[in-house]
Amino acid sequence: MTVDELAKEIGAEVVGDGSATVTGCMTLETAEAGQVSFLANAKYTKQLDETKATAVICAPSVKNDRVTLLKAADPYFAFRQAIIRLHGHRKHPFAGVHPGAHVDPSATIGENTIIYPGVYVAPGARIGRDCVIYANAVIYDGSVIGDRVIVHACSVVGADGYGFATHKSEHYKIPQVGNVIVEDDVEIGACCSIERGALDSTVIGKGTKIDQLVVIGHGCKIGPHCLIVAQTGIAGSVTLGHHVTLAGQTGVAGHLTIGNNVTAGAKTGIIADVADQKTVVGMPAMDVSHARRVYLFFTQLPDIVERLKALEQQVADLGTDDSGGVEVV
Repeated sequence: MTVDELAKEIGAEVVGDGSATVTGCMTLETAEAGQVSFLANAKYTKQLDETKATAVICAPSVKNDRVTLLKAADPYFAFRQAIIRLHGHRKHPFAGVHPGAHVDPSATIGENTIIYPGVYVAPGARIGRDCVIYANAVIYDGSVIGDRVIVHACSVVGADGYGFATHKSEHYKIPQVGNVIVEDDVEIGACCSIERGALDSTVIGKGTKIDQLVVIGHGCKIGPHCLIVAQTGIAGSVTLGHHVTLAGQTGVAGHLTIGNNVTAGAKTGIIADVADQKTVVGMPAMDVSHARRVYLFFTQLPDIVERLKALEQQVADLGTDDSGGVEVV
């Protein structure tokens, strides 16, 4: 299609040659003629002077006379739309339930849902419409999955929560009698574990996106439209509000409440409740403005210690006079 035609479909304004033909999408660095790229981060602006892309999707404020620009209010989303238009979504090699999957007769599967080989859907599980369950995923008994949910390979929904009672120095399993409810439009990455509730339901809110290698403990209530990035671990009975972002390797202690629109930086250790709208980083988690000061001094600790030792020595030297070591009182 032409650049002009693409611009109409993604809601962008063309600045440059709209008659050129484009056939696909690629990064600024590796794009060739006939491909569309995007600029969403200002630090890559210099690449506009070098890219071979035929057109670049960008913010309205970007200026460059060398390459045709497709200016959009939200360039990253516009690029997403361009990928769909030029490449489409992944094509599945079959429809419905693959013969290599095992779906218990008591489980229910909605229309247009695709179940890949190696999947196990346990008794009483319910999977909605237009879902994709990739190879070797396991949906435990009683789990409820909404519509348009994607569960990637080797993930487990509904495994027992980590619940044990210690009695006379031995650990006894607490039966996990709850279930997992995954609401509509959730995506669960590969090799994740969503634990069933001990008594009630673990809930993954509508539109939440979970990256690879994430563990969500029993009884958690994850709000709608959260982003949970790779290797994050959330202990049991944690409540997340809406639009929470937990960056990679975040750890959350149990029985905490994290408010709406909270962002936690990579490797944050959250051990206390977090109020709405906060951005926290560090271990333990602290407000980002405070953390900047903490880490500024943290990186200077060796110098600070040396200076402190020198000051201590100076104070000790003040304790004696120059004439023979008589202590000054």
